[in-house]
Amino acid sequence: MGIRFVLMVNKQGQTRLAQYYEYLTLEERRALEGEIVRKCLARNEQQCSFVEHRTYKIVYRRYASLFFLVGVDNEEVSRAHTFTIMCPNELAILEFIHLLVETMDRHFGNVCELDIMFHLEKAHFMLEEMVMNGCIVETSKANILAPIQLMDKAS
Repeated sequence: MGIRFVLMVNKQGQTRLAQYYEYLTLEERRALEGEIVRKCLARNEQQCSFVEHRTYKIVYRRYASLFFLVGVDNEEVSRAHTFTIMCPNELAILEFIHLLVETMDRHFGNVCELDIMFHLEKAHFMLEEMVMNGCIVETSKANILAPIQLMDKAS
């Protein structure tokens, strides 16, 4: 598995969307999110968008008032096992974040924090269409949005 979690956080550090692809208790999630958010929000724009934390490599990007954070397996930790797990490239994860934002922009029209808050189920649905069990399975914006548009027509 490559992607372990996806977080969307505002500038104040409040989590607006969290999707995990591995089991963590609620306490572990809160602690992990707090540590990662503090670490990423404290960085300036001149620093790179990759941070190592615990057994994860965090790839993040800021769009307007939202930070998109993706936690992936750390290559060094994965190679320590008897077999090698294919870990996604950091630049590919940055591209995935950009695709997610573009997809949300297409649906919501210049996505913002309020869109995520008021349409959380749609944001989760888009993410579920793109990522399955920690693997990116869909990159076509039209294919990602088609089921959501069908649901919108039906309601």
